[in-house]
Amino acid sequence: MRRVVVTGVAGFSPIGNDWETIEKNLREGKTGIQYMKDWECYEELNTRLGAPVSDFEKPSHYSRKQVRSMGRVALMATVATERALADAGLLGNAEITDGRMGISYGSSTGSPDAIADFGNMRLNHYSGNLNANSYLKMMSHTAAVNIGVFFSLKGRLIPTSSACTSGSQGIGYAYEAIKYGHQDLMVAGGAEELCGTEAAVFDTLYATSTKNETPELSPRPYDKERDGLVIGEGAGTLILEEREHALNRGATIYAEIVGFGTNSDGSHITQPQPETMYKAMKIALTQSGLQASDIGYVSGHGTATDRGDIAETQATERLLGKVPISTFKSYTGHTLGACGALESIVAIKMMNQGWFHGTANLENIDPECGDLDYLMGEGREIETDVVMSNNFAFGGINTSLIFRKP
Repeated sequence: MRRVVVTGVAGFSPIGNDWETIEKNLREGKTGIQYMKDWECYEELNTRLGAPVSDFEKPSHYSRKQVRSMGRVALMATVATERALADAGLLGNAEITDGRMGISYGSSTGSPDAIADFGNMRLNHYSGNLNANSYLKMMSHTAAVNIGVFFSLKGRLIPTSSACTSGSQGIGYAYEAIKYGHQDLMVAGGAEELCGTEAAVFDTLYATSTKNETPELSPRPYDKERDGLVIGEGAGTLILEEREHALNRGATIYAEIVGFGTNSDGSHITQPQPETMYKAMKIALTQSGLQASDIGYVSGHGTATDRGDIAETQATERLLGKVPISTFKSYTGHTLGACGALESIVAIKMMNQGWFHGTANLENIDPECGDLDYLMGEGREIETDVVMSNNFAFGGINTSLIFRKP
């Protein structure tokens, strides 16, 4: 089996679009949660909290022709990929366009504005807002396809549209494509753009936070006073590479992927099952050849929902014991298709630096959650060579990734 390494990373998040800014906000405890005034028009929507990427716009060197098939989600994914390729020293390299590089990238859905235009046709029998690019912006594989066209990538294209595991499955399937010899290089990750409709999905399940007057105090993952999740947006891209290929070209290696597990509950679409969560983590751990004691930190899914937090942490305790854990979502909200990629990038950066952020707003750990070493407040310095990143999605989809220092 071939070994797979990470040689480039980049992303957009509600608390920054580069590691320096993200780290600063994490250390200072500044979240990206805001009151969304634009959502006041939705009278029946209980939550008004969201976490937008506030400083993203189309790069000036992108032509109108290049972006005409992109909504915001595909554009964020493409720009994140451009930056990740540059970080890896591969931007403009002929190797990425000869079929050796593929794509494994996801989002929960396409751009909501394009979806609305088709909805308008159904509701009002008016198709005047539709054009040749409307579907290309709406389709669930819009991010993967647009990345491929923009950078002339001719390898495998694996669109992962599995809600909250879109980004982590994107990384996992890219890892497998290289590991088993199908590709030498892969673009991997996920993206999502913010819309009130996404908040409404969880609002109908009474799973959103309604602390509308105090956005800085929500969400509260793993806390007994939590009242639900907050929706965010972002994009994260990792460049994966066969290890010998990376070494031969003198690439900087940030981490090696040593384990990936994914499965499904096969029982209930919206009620997470700790048994299959445990099995997904166990698959990743077994594949890595490591022991539970080797895992020095877990990047938790941590949505701040009752069922999710309890099931996840109980499964984690069962496999790993009292391992250090925190969740990036406490700062960014739930970025859906982007979360697995952004959380993997942050976990890798922290592993190499030896400092791990705490979970924002976590003050009183829910006693029903697993007995874990919950990082709080300013975070903690931890020396470890191995980290695990877990994500779980509607449909009972479970993922676990294990990264090791190079």
